[in-house]
Amino acid sequence: MPVNLHHNALTLERMRADIAALVDEAPEELEDDDNLLDWGLDSMRIFNLTVEWSQYGVELGFADLAEAPTLADWWQIVKRQQGER
Repeated sequence: MPVNLHHNALTLERMRADIAALVDEAPEELEDDDNLLDWGLDSMRIFNLTVEWSQYGVELGFADLAEAPTLADWWQIVKRQQGER
C-alpha cells in the first residue's frame, strides 16, 4: 500500500483541481459525470494522476479509471479505499 506523504485524505476537490490543471480548464468547468476523455484526458495523463494520487495512500488502477472515466466514478473508488461511505 502506498504511503500517504500528504498526511491528508484525497478529496473530490483536489481530484477535480488536478484533472482541470491537466486539461487546461477551470475546476468549476468539470462536472462530476463528464466523460474526462472528452475533456482531453489521455492515457498518459491518467497514469500521471494515479502516481500523484498514490501519495495520498490510494491505489488507483489505470484500467479501473479508463473503464469509467468520470470524476464521480473515480471518487467512488477513492472513497471505498479511504473507508468513507
